[in-house]
Amino acid sequence: MVAKILGPDGQPVSSADLNREIAMPTEIGVRAVYRDGIASGLSPEGLASILRDAATGNARRYLTLAEEMEERYWHYASQLQTRRLAIEAIDPSVEAPKEVPTKIVDAVHSLVDGQGFRDMVGEMADGISKGYSVSELIWDYTDGLLRPVKYLWRDPRYFQFDRVNLTELRLASDGNFDGEPLPFAKFITHMPRSKMGIPLRRGVARTAAWAFMIQSFSLKDWAAFSEVYGMPLRIGRYPVAASEGDKRTLLRAVRSIASDAAAVIPMGMELEFAKVEGQHGTAVFGGLLEYVDKQVSKIVVGQTLTADVGKSGSLAQAQVHNEVRLDILRADGRQIGNTIARDLISVFVSMNFGPQPVYPRVAFPVAEPEDVKALSDGLAQLVPLGLKVEQREVRSKFGLSEPEDGADLLMKEAPPAPVPAAPPGPMPPMPAATHALLPGHVAGCRCGPCLTRLSAEPVVDAADMTDALLAEAGSEWGEISDPLLGPLVAAASRASSLEEALALIGRRGPDGSQLLKRLASATATARGIGDVAD
Repeated sequence: MVAKILGPDGQPVSSADLNREIAMPTEIGVRAVYRDGIASGLSPEGLASILRDAATGNARRYLTLAEEMEERYWHYASQLQTRRLAIEAIDPSVEAPKEVPTKIVDAVHSLVDGQGFRDMVGEMADGISKGYSVSELIWDYTDGLLRPVKYLWRDPRYFQFDRVNLTELRLASDGNFDGEPLPFAKFITHMPRSKMGIPLRRGVARTAAWAFMIQSFSLKDWAAFSEVYGMPLRIGRYPVAASEGDKRTLLRAVRSIASDAAAVIPMGMELEFAKVEGQHGTAVFGGLLEYVDKQVSKIVVGQTLTADVGKSGSLAQAQVHNEVRLDILRADGRQIGNTIARDLISVFVSMNFGPQPVYPRVAFPVAEPEDVKALSDGLAQLVPLGLKVEQREVRSKFGLSEPEDGADLLMKEAPPAPVPAAPPGPMPPMPAATHALLPGHVAGCRCGPCLTRLSAEPVVDAADMTDALLAEAGSEWGEISDPLLGPLVAAASRASSLEEALALIGRRGPDGSQLLKRLASATATARGIGDVAD
């Protein structure tokens, strides 16, 4: 009995086409490589006709124009590339509900990490401009699983939509005017939803096409203006009695100066270079092009401050514009994740493990921009007050990895080991101010009797006594710090705002009475030690 491959709906799937190409290009016919151009000589009437045909399902000319726009309209191409590469630069992550078996999650991880997946994600972003993008899957058994071994991007002109709803994508075929249905598990069809409507009206190329035409006309007129304005007007003057041959000679001289900048004319003839006065083309054509480019930036990336060079806005405006860009990026990632879950992951899991009640998903998380300085300042103030923060979370905010064993670490120098507190006991006896002199001896005498008497008397160093005093005071630090820091830590952990924290501190603030008591006692003892030693 031959094992059957089941799809997400539990029905058997035909495996005849899984490992062969279906939508390959052909030499002639509807899937031939399209060689004709649309952009050259495009007129407003021609553009209107192209967009009208695309809205009714005849989109070949529109798709050709969309491709040529990326080659001819530099600003549009750069903004579109920015949006596409922003998606491709995100590392995809696999998300799975708890009820999904571990073996399925591991298999999806291997699929996402496999060769060609990231390139396929970048190719799906082509639908942003044209309205849809298609990748064909070539399946084969590897590592005990049936999985895609190739992701083949297909020209969108190889497909067409159904004639009724214009929403079902079908494979263009020479023998079928309505196209052929796409086989199950063979294609990933991504149709971004930047606006409502049929897919062929959603692509940004449809809106940007008018800007492309205006830009083309403006550049052409600006080039013609620059040619005339940059070359002074030549005027040739001939005498009244000049013959027709003389006139033709003078005309040839005037014309040749335009390119050769040199001419020979008979005596008696004059050439005059008239200065051209007029407004520079930058004010007219440049202003129009700048306006059109800004509108294209808004269409593609949603804002202008991160896309165009011009008058800089305020910091608040820049932050708002950047948030708009990130919102679009999140939406693009979510829509691509939905397409992958529908056309790839559910199919891959069902054909290898059978239909499941829930399936893993692929997400494209966009990190929130962090104010690293504000985060550092906050940690420096709150951690000493008792706030507990996981180091791994802080490292992720700063984009730092976990240190490996044996790695050289940048860290704060360790403080010296504390001196163990001396056991409580009576204070050492105070030394006499001076030693009594033996009869007939003077101070500083080093004779035997004097040295014997000096060694018998207890001598205590004032520095040792001060260290002992500090050690004894340090042993009581907990009794001093708890009344001081306890209310601050409690307010910081319970309050949800600065005002609430200040109110809690006002009701039960730090108590410094124990600190004052200990300081007074230690100060008095230290003064006594100094008086005796001196």
